[in-house]
Amino acid sequence: MRFGLPAGLAALALGLLVAVVPAPTVAAPPAPAAAAAPAQFAHPGVLNSRAQLDFVRSKVQAGQQPWKSAFDAMLASRYGSLSRTPKPRAVVECGSYSNPNNGCTEEREDAIAAYSHALAWYITGDAKYAKKSIELMDAWSATIKDHTNSNAPLQSGWAGSTWPRAAEIIKHTYAGGWANRTRFATMLREVYLPEVINGKPNSNGNWELIMMDAAVGISVHLDDRASYDKAMGIYLGRVPAYFYLASDGAQPVYPPRSSIDTRSELIGYWHDQSTFVDGLAQETCRDFGHTGMGIAATMHVAETSRIQGRDLYPQFKDRFRHALGFHAKYELGEPVPSWLCGGSLTKGIGPATEVGYNALHTRLGVTMENTRRLTEGRRPAGTENHFEAWETLTHADNPN
Repeated sequence: MRFGLPAGLAALALGLLVAVVPAPTVAAPPAPAAAAAPAQFAHPGVLNSRAQLDFVRSKVQAGQQPWKSAFDAMLASRYGSLSRTPKPRAVVECGSYSNPNNGCTEEREDAIAAYSHALAWYITGDAKYAKKSIELMDAWSATIKDHTNSNAPLQSGWAGSTWPRAAEIIKHTYAGGWANRTRFATMLREVYLPEVINGKPNSNGNWELIMMDAAVGISVHLDDRASYDKAMGIYLGRVPAYFYLASDGAQPVYPPRSSIDTRSELIGYWHDQSTFVDGLAQETCRDFGHTGMGIAATMHVAETSRIQGRDLYPQFKDRFRHALGFHAKYELGEPVPSWLCGGSLTKGIGPATEVGYNALHTRLGVTMENTRRLTEGRRPAGTENHFEAWETLTHADNPN
């Protein structure tokens, strides 16, 4: 259903309270009330606030690390090339594991390139980067009409989460003019938002988290309070169903709105894992690549929500720190016990820990040794070529 890509995250494992099997079915708690959208959205406000961007600019311009090396890596990548030519398609067709792959890679990567150039514009003040970002966004908004085949919702989530990050920076900080910005907004509303806004209750959880990353970002860019509320409601129900805490009971929360409602179905959904401990994720036993994408999307939404006035990190602090710490520990090489995924894990978490580590450690002061070792040891984090990009640059030790 998705690419098996890098994903790994860390875990604070202070006493892994193991909840053993029995216990009949546990009723899922009611989904949390949707977070009300702010009366007025903050802009730029998708993943990065103006204060965060100002912090990054000051660090890069002062030549400080790790921001300077992260910035240099971004510009040296194919995404930072000013000679990049966009490759838009009217219909992007993406099957399972991108087979077929008709425009899927081009769409995702052009979106990352637009975001890369938007960041480069803000950091350097050089208009050539803003113009390249606009060129990429304009090419797609003039062309794309639809996503098709089985991976359409996920593809729409990947690209749809990245486009608004670029558009927010350009629209709200570049005074040079963007003639087609209304057409771009129409593209987000008509091509991407309908594909992601209703989620995918029965799919692996990374799908719905990525789709909500897109839906929340698009809603902010469009100043669409109703869509924001709907997307946040789905997100707030999915997070406890994706990352387990012992306080959930003997088994994880059932995924909201899904057809999964018995213990045996739930264990199958958790890839045959029947022992549950703090920080375990629904896709841990599938692979760390998909789990890392789920973690990254989760943190992206929490970061955007914080910028928009509701800080979810204190509410989810324990769930997030354990999820990060648990996966980081095994990504760093701790032996896998026999009770966990049959004693074998498919690692490769990717650049998924930087945003969550910054939020919990830098801002909230949570000690996260395994997550710290993993995150700092892999700086500067680049991109997994789907929707995680340059998060050492944007979020390393960023207090804003």
